[in-house]
Amino acid sequence: MYNPKAFAVEELTQLHHMIGECRLAVLVTQGELGLQASHLPLLLDPQQGPNGTLYGHLARANPQWRDLEAGAEALVIFAGADAYVSPAFYPGKAEHGKVVPTWNYLAVHAYGTAEVFSDAHRLRNLVSALTDRHEAGRAQPWKVDDAPPDYIDSMLKAIVGFALPIQCLEGKRKLSQNRTPADAAGVRNGLAASPTPQDQALARLMPVPSTEE
Repeated sequence: MYNPKAFAVEELTQLHHMIGECRLAVLVTQGELGLQASHLPLLLDPQQGPNGTLYGHLARANPQWRDLEAGAEALVIFAGADAYVSPAFYPGKAEHGKVVPTWNYLAVHAYGTAEVFSDAHRLRNLVSALTDRHEAGRAQPWKVDDAPPDYIDSMLKAIVGFALPIQCLEGKRKLSQNRTPADAAGVRNGLAASPTPQDQALARLMPVPSTEE
């Protein structure tokens, strides 16, 4: 991705944190059927491999898993918080008017080639781990064992799992770092005052400009 140095995230722990904050990723491959993309919840094992390994599964009816099986390089996109930045947020608008709209956002791109697997025990461990992650915090978390064993067995036969060691990892935090401290403060305050929860979430991620410290 286009990633100017002011926005680039290079620290591995921070990249892993950004991945963990994204609940739904996009898996992109190029194969015999052309470009394909699937929206998937994924698990990251940060200790496996130099950059970590991603785990997920696809429906067996989804032909994209055959791209992975054939050794196609995969791009996995983790999109974080984002917000529209109005020129009205910049003090510079009143001073010189040389401002335009933009977008602030967080994103991580992971690249690699995957191993595909259909082993029932391995698949069960994967879907159990995914379930436990997303049921965490509920008063009565649902467990895979809550469903009839024969039903779970039939569901496992309908999916294909994959492990994707991350060969390249890119992160971007575009949070007005290229603006003056006054303009950056204007963006943060403007988004914080927005009635939109997504804007407020992005504002909380922005660093406090030195003029406000």
